Amino acid sequence: MKRFTVTGALGACALHASAAFAQNPSPMDIRACSAIETDSQRLLCYDKAVGRTQMSQAAKRTDEKANSISVDLATRDSKDVARPLSLLDSRWELSPESKLGTFNLRGYRPTYVLPFFAASKQNTTPHSPAPDHAVTTPQDLDRVEAKFQISLKTKIGENLFGDNGDLWVGYTQSSRWQVYNKDNSRPFRETNYEPEVLLAFATNYQILGWTGRLASIGVNHQSNGRADPLSRSWNRVVADIGLEREGWTIMLRPWWRIPEERKNDDNPDIQDYMGRGEIQVVHELGRNEFALAARHSFRTGDRSHGSLRFTWSFPLVGNLRGYLEAFNGYGESLIDYNHRASYLGVGVSLLDWY
Repeated sequence: MKRFTVTGALGACALHASAAFAQNPSPMDIRACSAIETDSQRLLCYDKAVGRTQMSQAAKRTDEKANSISVDLATRDSKDVARPLSLLDSRWELSPESKLGTFNLRGYRPTYVLPFFAASKQNTTPHSPAPDHAVTTPQDLDRVEAKFQISLKTKIGENLFGDNGDLWVGYTQSSRWQVYNKDNSRPFRETNYEPEVLLAFATNYQILGWTGRLASIGVNHQSNGRADPLSRSWNRVVADIGLEREGWTIMLRPWWRIPEERKNDDNPDIQDYMGRGEIQVVHELGRNEFALAARHSFRTGDRSHGSLRFTWSFPLVGNLRGYLEAFNGYGESLIDYNHRASYLGVGVSLLDWY
């Protein structure tokens, strides 16, 4: 009789524990592991759930590798990195699943090298309405030069407002190099430096079949670091609104120029040429990436100016990708902010938009 009582008590306890477990599952509930996207983390969850605490050295190395890889340092075909939830996630870590923490070096804008970059008409006498900002003696410039760009960013603050709001700093540098101009000592014709800081928020709303995923606000400085009469610079407050759908993104980018004292303004009319805002559309088709960016001054008459930039990134051999750029309008670079021309460049891409 005593044995029956103990057995019954144990059975009752087991039934009670089972019912409680069903109502309030443990964090180690093996069923929760199935929701984890990353293979190594999902395996680790299963091991912990069944009480397996001793991992093999190979499993440990796999887990450490998965935790240390940044999506930007891997190729788009890498099997070691989980596919990002969306294109914007792949650059801005908007969803909780895509967060990588702070101080990881990430791609920002495309990074590329164009050994061939040809202009329909070089700006041999750059000028600006600012005093002492006009070149009077034409420069000896080749129409064909090289162009390259590097663009990186890092997150310095994460989830600053509850579970949202990441603080980023970015840096973009682009150079136009007269590498084939032997008679003129192969000078760098123009280099633009563009540091910025911005606060980015994840959003989630629907508009005309698109999902609004990103909203940001930041301060941007752009200059060419040169002395008069070639000095050009401006500072802006820039907003970004990012929308996407499968294989597509749209970035709306209005900006406001921070006023400067007239005596210190290298280019007082720059907004009428470089514009007051930009819209960019990026489309991924297979392993090809197409992008179109349009800027405009949002003014009429003789203050109406703008530009179009088209780029195409495409596979070549293995992970090496080709890159084509076509530009028409004003402001291909700061020194050419009020110079209209067409440009065509061909080279290779190291990092694309997404």
